[in-house]
Amino acid sequence: MRPILVIVGPTAVGKTELAIEVAKQLDGEIISADSMQVYRGLDIGTAKPSEEERQGIPHHLLDVVDPHEEFSVADYLRMVEEVLADLAKRDKTPILAGGTGLYIQAVLQGFVFSPGGKDPQLRAQLEKVAETQGNEALHTRLAQVDRETAQRLHPNDRRRIIRALEVFYSTGRPLSEHLRMQEERRPRYRSVKFGLIRNRARLYERINARVDHMMEAGLLEEVKRLLQQGLRDDSTAMQALGYKELAGYLRGEYDLEEAVRLLKRDTRHYAKRQLTWFRRDKEIIWLDLDQLTICEAVHKIVSIYWRNFHI
Repeated sequence: MRPILVIVGPTAVGKTELAIEVAKQLDGEIISADSMQVYRGLDIGTAKPSEEERQGIPHHLLDVVDPHEEFSVADYLRMVEEVLADLAKRDKTPILAGGTGLYIQAVLQGFVFSPGGKDPQLRAQLEKVAETQGNEALHTRLAQVDRETAQRLHPNDRRRIIRALEVFYSTGRPLSEHLRMQEERRPRYRSVKFGLIRNRARLYERINARVDHMMEAGLLEEVKRLLQQGLRDDSTAMQALGYKELAGYLRGEYDLEEAVRLLKRDTRHYAKRQLTWFRRDKEIIWLDLDQLTICEAVHKIVSIYWRNFHI
């Protein structure tokens, strides 16, 4: 199989546009590494590229599960393996592009699953805590045993918080430690990794503009539709940026102007967390899109990729 070309970076930096242009040059197909674009119906808020925006380039791992269904890293990895096998048969360049670091790490390094597995009795106890004391109580409990994971998860992301607590209670080690062990494993695939960055002020401008565009495009109506379809506030899909903030507005917790302010703020915070995750990877070649045109960035990626392809 051709080496996997990886394109990462914070939200709104320009990954989608660049990945499509690179795919044109390398006879490639794009595998989404976005934990929320897997859900059907979450289109505007996840900045899922439309058919027109994809410009005929095949995109994989978009719209593969309904938003009320559970979807794990293991599910993602299984689907990606199938896509990679197909691309290898057709001699296509696999381009893994997105901002969910855990998904990318799982593909390249494998995934260290907790030996204890799921514990139904423990899960029921933790669910009861959430129901009687609120999700915040669970999040506080997680912060006491695994601060790193707690900082990464939103307090309302009940399912992932419970899973992280399960890992700790069943193995005696926090989930963050399991992930570090995973990073130390030998790579499963050859890859060439690129990270996209911009000046922080410029990135924040792009984030704010994207939120305004999403609102104009009908994000509020999209959230209303999902809730009307019975999607629960504490479902994983509803923890996506844009959805949880607007759900709060629809519950009457604050006005629409405040919801938009919170969304812009939360997106900026998320971008910072993404950069922190990716900067740990010393193999990433960073490209500053404020200093390069799209054409220049594409040329650089393509030339470096081909050099590595023949090593």
